[in-house]
Amino acid sequence: MKRTAIMILVAGLAISAGCFGQSKTAAQTTPPAGQTAAPAGKRPPQAKTQPEFDAYNTAAAITDPAAQEKAADEFAAKYPDSELRPLLYKSVMHSYQQANNGDKMLTMSQKVLTFDPDDPEALLGVAQVLAERTRDTDADKDQKIAEARKNAERALVTVDTDIPTAGQPPDRVEAFKGFLKSEAYAILGTLDFNAKAWATAEATLKKSIDVFPQQPDPIAVFRLSVALDMQGKYPEAIKYADQAVDLTKAGTGAGDAARKEKDRLVQLVGGISEPPAK
Repeated sequence: MKRTAIMILVAGLAISAGCFGQSKTAAQTTPPAGQTAAPAGKRPPQAKTQPEFDAYNTAAAITDPAAQEKAADEFAAKYPDSELRPLLYKSVMHSYQQANNGDKMLTMSQKVLTFDPDDPEALLGVAQVLAERTRDTDADKDQKIAEARKNAERALVTVDTDIPTAGQPPDRVEAFKGFLKSEAYAILGTLDFNAKAWATAEATLKKSIDVFPQQPDPIAVFRLSVALDMQGKYPEAIKYADQAVDLTKAGTGAGDAARKEKDRLVQLVGGISEPPAK
């Protein structure tokens, strides 16, 4: 979940989840005029009392990750049966992700899964950290990789069953699902990439791009270019290297890697920066 713009979608889909009372539910989930609501999926979590709802809103308004985590813990202790607990911890998970704190992101993702073991965002949170941070020297490398793959594959299933869709515009729901599926394939592609299973990585990373083409993951695009490069598919590799360059900034880790890969490929094919016309 590295593409921050999608957080707008995440927030929009979560708005109706913290409702209290029938009238508030109806007011918050009515779709815009001219749009048909998405079919009702999993029921959104709701507060049981007004004080619980107010406490949730207070905690949800915090933006600092550490303070968010503290507020979520306090809320969970005060309302141990609240359906809103995973929403708060999921917000903390995203905040730690944006802060590039993988350890805390993993902990918060695992916390969410204690409330809902099928939550696709939390499954992907665990899978992403394990896929990106597991090293060959880790004694439990195989276990971590297996868990990452299992969680990413499970998320591809639960993305269609565990996202509350009642009252939401279908286009927003489908975009959010597309984003999560793209992330799942990107993680699976990363696992294949790290294993040097180039052909499998190529196929999986292409799925990541194709399922959500409006906002491709720059790292997935870069890795796809390398996977094609390793198979000698240089013209196609250049196409994705060009895309990775367009999606990243020079001076960043991803941006510099994409530019080095493009330069290498251009030299290999004699200066041609685009695949030949068919």
